[in-house]
Amino acid sequence: MYKKTIWHVVLAAYVVFIFSNSLTPADLSSEESGFVMRLVHQAIGAAGLSAPWLTEHVIRKYAHFSEYTLLGILLFQSMRNLDCGAAFRRQLHMLLIFFIPFVDETLQLFTEGRSGQISDVWLDMSGAVTGTILYACICFLISGKAEKREKNKAGVQNKWKKRT
Repeated sequence: MYKKTIWHVVLAAYVVFIFSNSLTPADLSSEESGFVMRLVHQAIGAAGLSAPWLTEHVIRKYAHFSEYTLLGILLFQSMRNLDCGAAFRRQLHMLLIFFIPFVDETLQLFTEGRSGQISDVWLDMSGAVTGTILYACICFLISGKAEKREKNKAGVQNKWKKRT
C-alpha cells in the first residue's frame, strides 16, 4: 500500500513545484533562466564550441518541455498504481496532461510580469506526452525482458526434468 501511495505523493509534490515556478515573478524567473543560460554557454565554450542561437527564450522553452517530460513519467507511474479500471486510468491520465499545464499557465496570469501562453500549454502537453511514451516504452522493454528471462528459466528447468 505504501509503495502505491508514495507515487501519488511524489506526483502531487511535483505539481506543487511546477505551480510554484509559475508563481515566481518575471524578474526572478528571468534571473534564474539567465543563470542557467550562462552555465550552458560556459560548458559549450569549454568544449570549444559556441551556440549563439542558445538564448534565454530557448532555455525557458527547454525548461518547460523537460519539466513536463518528468511530469509525464510521474503521471504514468502514479496512474499505474491506481486501484481502478484501465480505461479510467487512461482517461484520468489524459485529462491531467491537459489540466495541469492549463492551470499552470493560468496561474501566470496572476503573477507579476508573467503571462499565460497557449503555446506553452501545447509545449507542456507535448512534454508530458513525450515523458509518458518514453516511460511506457521503457516499462514495456523491461517487462518483455523479464518475461523472456522467466521463459528461458522455465525452459532450462523443463530440460533438466526431462533428463532425470
